[in-house]
Amino acid sequence: MYALYKQVHPPTAVEHCVYCNFFSRDERSLVVAKTSELLVYRLIKDAAAKPAKKGGDKPTDGKIKKEKLEQVGSFRLFGNVMSLQIAPLSGTGRDALLMSFQEAKISIVEYDPGTHDLKTLSMHYFEQEELKLYTVNNHIPVVQVDPENRCAVMLVYGSRLVVLPFKREVSIDESDSLFSSSRSALMPSYMINLTEMDEKIMNVIDFKFLHGYYEPTLLILYEPLRTWPGRIAVRHDTCAIVALSLNMAQKVHPIIWSQSNLPYDCTQVMPVPKPIGGVLIMAVNSLLYLNQSVPPFGVSLNSITDRSTSFPMKVQEGVKLSLDCSHAIFISYDRLVVSLKGGEIYVLTLLVDGMRSVRGFHFDKAAASVLTTCLCLMEEGFLFLGSRLGNSLLLKYTEKMNDKLSDGTNTASKPIGEEWPASKRRRGEDASDWMASDVTLVEDPDELEVYGKEEKKSGTQLTSYSFEVCDSLLNIGPCSNMVMGEPAFLSEEFQNNLDPDLELVTCSGYGKNGALSVLERTVRPQVVTTFELPGCYDMWTVVGKIDNVMKPPGVGDEDGEKEPPKESEQLTSHAFLLLSRDDSTMILQTGKEITELDHSGYSTQGPTVFAGNLGNNKYAIQVTNMGVRLLEGVNQQQHIPLDLGAPITQCSLADPYVILMSEKGDVMLLTLKKSDQHGERLAITRPQMLQKSKILALSTYKDTSGMFAATSKKPTGPQKQVDITPEKEPRPSTSSKMYGVDVDNIDEEDEMLYGSSEPAVLASNVPSDTSPKSGSSKEADKTMSKEPTYWCTVCRENGLLEIYSLPDFNLAFVVRNFPMAQKVLVDSGHIQKTSDQPHQQHEMLPTVKEVLLLGLGNKNSRPFLMAIVEDDLLIYEAFPAHSTKDDSHLKIRFKKVSHNILMKVKKGKSKKQSKTSSNLTLLGDTEDEQGKKKYINRMRYFQDISSYSGVFISGPYPYWVFLTNKGVLRAHPMPIDGAVTCFAPFNNVNCPKGFLYFNKQGELRICVLPTHLSYDSPWPVRKVPLRCTPHFVSYHVETKTYSVVTSTLTAMTSIPRFNGEEKEEEEIERDERFIHSNKEQFSIQLFSPLSWEPIPNTKIDYEEYEHVTCLKSVNLLCESTVTGRKGYLAIATTSLYGEDIQTKGRICIYDVIEVVPEPGQPLTKNNIKVLYDKEQKGPVSCLCDVMGYLLSCVGQKIYLWTFKDNDLIGLAFVDTQIYIHNAVSIKNFVLVSDISKSVYLLQYQVQDRTLALVSRDPKPLEVYSCEFMVDDKMMAFLVSDADKNLILYHYYPNARESFGGTRLLRRADMNIGAHVNTFVRVRCKLTDPATDKPSGGPVERRHAVFMATLDGGLGLLLPMTEKIYRRLFMLQNGMTSNTPHVGGLNPRAYRQIVSPQRALSNPHKNILDGDLLWKFTHLGVVEKNELAKKIGTTVEQIMDDLMDVERLTMHF
Repeated sequence: MYALYKQVHPPTAVEHCVYCNFFSRDERSLVVAKTSELLVYRLIKDAAAKPAKKGGDKPTDGKIKKEKLEQVGSFRLFGNVMSLQIAPLSGTGRDALLMSFQEAKISIVEYDPGTHDLKTLSMHYFEQEELKLYTVNNHIPVVQVDPENRCAVMLVYGSRLVVLPFKREVSIDESDSLFSSSRSALMPSYMINLTEMDEKIMNVIDFKFLHGYYEPTLLILYEPLRTWPGRIAVRHDTCAIVALSLNMAQKVHPIIWSQSNLPYDCTQVMPVPKPIGGVLIMAVNSLLYLNQSVPPFGVSLNSITDRSTSFPMKVQEGVKLSLDCSHAIFISYDRLVVSLKGGEIYVLTLLVDGMRSVRGFHFDKAAASVLTTCLCLMEEGFLFLGSRLGNSLLLKYTEKMNDKLSDGTNTASKPIGEEWPASKRRRGEDASDWMASDVTLVEDPDELEVYGKEEKKSGTQLTSYSFEVCDSLLNIGPCSNMVMGEPAFLSEEFQNNLDPDLELVTCSGYGKNGALSVLERTVRPQVVTTFELPGCYDMWTVVGKIDNVMKPPGVGDEDGEKEPPKESEQLTSHAFLLLSRDDSTMILQTGKEITELDHSGYSTQGPTVFAGNLGNNKYAIQVTNMGVRLLEGVNQQQHIPLDLGAPITQCSLADPYVILMSEKGDVMLLTLKKSDQHGERLAITRPQMLQKSKILALSTYKDTSGMFAATSKKPTGPQKQVDITPEKEPRPSTSSKMYGVDVDNIDEEDEMLYGSSEPAVLASNVPSDTSPKSGSSKEADKTMSKEPTYWCTVCRENGLLEIYSLPDFNLAFVVRNFPMAQKVLVDSGHIQKTSDQPHQQHEMLPTVKEVLLLGLGNKNSRPFLMAIVEDDLLIYEAFPAHSTKDDSHLKIRFKKVSHNILMKVKKGKSKKQSKTSSNLTLLGDTEDEQGKKKYINRMRYFQDISSYSGVFISGPYPYWVFLTNKGVLRAHPMPIDGAVTCFAPFNNVNCPKGFLYFNKQGELRICVLPTHLSYDSPWPVRKVPLRCTPHFVSYHVETKTYSVVTSTLTAMTSIPRFNGEEKEEEEIERDERFIHSNKEQFSIQLFSPLSWEPIPNTKIDYEEYEHVTCLKSVNLLCESTVTGRKGYLAIATTSLYGEDIQTKGRICIYDVIEVVPEPGQPLTKNNIKVLYDKEQKGPVSCLCDVMGYLLSCVGQKIYLWTFKDNDLIGLAFVDTQIYIHNAVSIKNFVLVSDISKSVYLLQYQVQDRTLALVSRDPKPLEVYSCEFMVDDKMMAFLVSDADKNLILYHYYPNARESFGGTRLLRRADMNIGAHVNTFVRVRCKLTDPATDKPSGGPVERRHAVFMATLDGGLGLLLPMTEKIYRRLFMLQNGMTSNTPHVGGLNPRAYRQIVSPQRALSNPHKNILDGDLLWKFTHLGVVEKNELAKKIGTTVEQIMDDLMDVERLTMHF
């Protein structure tokens, strides 16, 4: 069996984070590594100014301005980042990222401003066979960088240090063409073998560079002779440190300092910055400070150190904690933030005496937060906590005065200053504190510190900190268990679809971060009502005043924040709905009821081309084939008949401009202007363009980002110089804030940015260009939003894309061969008339159907260019660039955004026959009576539908594209109602912030977007916090409830003792500073998917020391039902009392019953009834149902039971090896997995009632989970293992190597770079939304397997036919070698199976890498055609194959 693996949800668990100058020297960004993904965020300070705009949060958040993280870049890697560091290498002021990968690779990458992408500076590979000798366990390659950026060091295979010396260069001013500096940023690397040093260094625990040494000095913490907690009576204090001084010119590394006999539980080293210097050693139970010249100082943090070490220590008073799994970071030279393993945050202050050596520590508990994996200090007062076990958080910390001292000073409430130099300022602050409390102490500012600290030691605490959460990054990992269920709120219109609608529920997180994540991949609208209106092919909603409809309270209030509210804007709810038909237009008035208007100022005689609002929603405009009408309410204000020589076919609006286009491609501009006699009227101009090639599509754009900027006159009259200066001044600071433009270069380039429309205006602007730049980014944002600029983008038949300024149509940006979908769109400068350049048109040029230029995101500051070209959707994002030849042109480029939207319709018959009118409607083309084709815009911008903004893409495969102030483009499909022909936002009393769409059957659906899900995530998700660790989740179909097994940690203060059968608890006497170990207390509870609240009175607690090992919904034989089967909940438990007492377990069988609900508590209609609960002879490790019987694994035996009269009666048994932890069944076959002996295939033989071993895998394998793969009549066995591999086994009794079928054969394998604990198997989708025809044949019996990983990602495995496999495999090989990969990583090496021992067999592969294949969809037309030609097929064929996979697996 061949298969395709694809990651359908990116990993969400954060592993590493750094804060650096990623884009430029003026802007710092947060770079986060989530296993195989690299994300770049920037801190935005004023995100919550307009909640209605950004859509992510509820409008109530508008009161407090909170800082947010906005994602500005994401990069997929073919490898898991094991370590991440930064160093400025190229001299441009930018930081390069040093990333290490398994087993011993390091890539150094840097942002490239010309392509808005990563470029690889250098790659290093140290996986030679002789280095790998004698290394058993997987050593993580850790990188550290010298604080003064002289070199980097990587530890490989636990015993070698690789030194990468950097060249020290003077910094150079940025220039895009300047690659000479970055090419040779590194000198040749060399290797140090630690085992050959004078002191034999083995078992390295941690290593860091020290501060304040002349040469780079590396401190290594290691354990030469190992011990463990059970042996500390004999051997303790085994750790040692050694400092190496690296002389890179001579390649010598003398030991300059060493110290041994440190406590055995040392875990990490923290170099202390200057002026203190030295190093902190963090151990599990103690904290040590070491410095080369002074005696060591250590404190014990709990009483375990009394017995575990003889290192001299003081007792730290008032503190009982353990630094196990803790993470720390310095926020100033003498203060650290420490995050403990339970999520508590402490501020640790080093108390220094006059000799600059540490003589005490002070712990201050500041907050309780997420369980942290990595910490990173951002700018003044901000911390980022990255987590694998919960959501990652952005924290803001402020120093607050202690009550004793706050007599009259409040200086300390300011946020803490910059990173290291803050010491000086803080000393000054302390001075003012002291002046307030006791003036006599201040004798000399330099001695302040001494007195201050001594005072602190004697009980006065100087400062404590308060932490508040500003923002969080969602994490759904680690997914320990996953189950399918039915969504609770499904409109009845969709209840009887052929494919059942499902949702995924996974267990996420650990401890207090535990949660359930409810995932739905597709958008399911909540239908308010449906009308049958056949024949309508397009529609628009218009805001307007209806005199007889009063504004209902509360509706449209939040909506009003789109524009600053004015008197003219009394209503933002939609008053009119225009439906366009072939020969007429239907006008509906939408108040409390929807009624048809017969008499109004709207034209109903012919079809409408466009309708919209002008003048801040005061006026409405209707465009028909032969004219334009301006209306206020229902009254027509102006009618302009237009004859452009052909009917008007397209219109685009950016208030106050309207651009019309005729069928021949002629363009007309209408502007809303104040007129003398009656208010405002439309004025017509006919723009002159040099290009004569026909215009295919156009779009207007109102820019508030400040990235597009021009000196064109505003329609309000001539502009004064004063107007333009504030707009220009803040420009550099904002752009550097946004994308990293080099501010130094902006001065002389400024005028180039703003274009030249009229020489007079430009001349008057020259002085303002050279004026000094001022203004903070906040001012900048304000001035920018005041002065929007207007643009028009045009696509022509010869492949040109042009951007003109409005209203004077000056060409500001032009790209040749735009439909060829290049990676970056670069301005081509001036282009002559078409007649001079027919040869420049590309021969394979596809046609542009539609183009849309719009601003999305936080305050609409991210300009995107979207275009539909043939069947493809192109999305580009604008970024600033400074290499344009022409002064008057825009200083921007467009970078292609990768997305997963595939919209290609499978062509069944030849093209000519299939063009029936219904099909055409689908694709956005309709015919009127004369047979001329009309194009309907498929991309519709919406603002504030359930507080989200974005673009809806109608057509055969409808998609929602959201972009909130989180800054990530999210595309969610909506296949539930088939193809969508047209769409319009709709805000109304009965449908607040909703939308309308027509499906293929001509039904108009009025819907709202369900708000219980968050759409600003890779899949729409709802996270249900549990505050305890979830282990298993199961769905009970009959009652539609979920049961969840959770556990909480409690301190273990006693030991169980057995006296015969009687259990007694023996209390342990320990002092109060002793830290007890924890035990888990398990329980099960029912949850209702209606509100995701626990159902009251359904919680069952298990005994102490009893662990739940399995929870399954099982179908067992039952005589009381029609089908003969009934669904029960089956639970397996194991009781652990330590190694002296035999382990026993229980099997519990529960029924979920319906009871009379308690008054006022509708959820209590379900309860759990215990049917069976008995102790077994050994530990019960897993359960599953087989043909209505219950299979259980007790100890080393597998039993099969029948459930009758609430008792289990034995049927059959079979012996196994070590510990079976997973079992799944199909018909009478059972696949069971052993914890270290791979998988077994068992069969229940009905006639002689035996359970027989059919076949097994003879090689040892640490299995995590297993599942069946089904493809028509073939079945394979899928296994995930401890090395992050997926392996497919087959049962082939005829093959010689299977020894008559006793051995399972490996037939496919792949490494997916993440641990998989849980699989879900589901039948492939049968319906295609574009055609509604169910697909028959073998696809009907093909199953896809979805899996959830411990990194918070989801993947799928789909069986493939051999023909498609071979074709895509050749494409995969072509993609591996012909496309550049980030960091020079090789996808083939990444997907190679990993095995701890050398196996005596070759990897079988046979699984395609979908992540690499999908990159094909993001290539340009030329690259696509070249690759397809190389493998002897067509682009269309490949896209059809990828589309098939997409269609078959569009579940959930």
